Amino acid sequence: MKHRIPALAALAAAFAVLPSIASAHTGVGDTSGFLHGMEHPVTGLDHILAMVTVGILAYQIGGRALWLVPLTFVVVMAFGGALGVFGIAVPFVELGIALSVIVLGAVVALGVKAPTAVAMALVGFFAIFHGHAHGVEMPENAGGIAYGLGFMLATAALHIAGLGLGYLIARFGDRYSPAAVRFAGGMVAVAGVGLLTGLI
Repeated sequence: MKHRIPALAALAAAFAVLPSIASAHTGVGDTSGFLHGMEHPVTGLDHILAMVTVGILAYQIGGRALWLVPLTFVVVMAFGGALGVFGIAVPFVELGIALSVIVLGAVVALGVKAPTAVAMALVGFFAIFHGHAHGVEMPENAGGIAYGLGFMLATAALHIAGLGLGYLIARFGDRYSPAAVRFAGGMVAVAGVGLLTGLI
């Protein structure tokens, strides 16, 4: 699996630029919904940081976590998105999103080797807030299912980019990669504090 990470990361980068390319086309319904859905996760720093960090965390844990942790985030996020679309309130959404960046960054920085199930529970909890934000911000003229598929695909691409970043950091070797991981996770956590305080 790990030898495929660089190719998957390149694919993720391609997916990440699709919304900006596709936004030149206008439309309503399913077309508009899918494009808006893909665009939403990649236009907010908070979403990008959290979702890429989920990928790094999954790589750190390894094994089944490589796919179970990102998959959990995407599935639970879709549930949170449905809550937002149907107007079901979730308290402290913005706080939850900011805390997700701080906590996930700190977990990566500290090199916490949590069991896969614990990591799944952690990212699933935060995914509800991210999904709800996506759902609430769905354009009125967008197709709901297509919009959901769009933000799920974009999120998966960001997770794959995080897996790729984790792979690249690991290539620094035993001497340098731990420091690189601590630095990356620490910077994410600091950015999360900036988001929480409104400085970013």
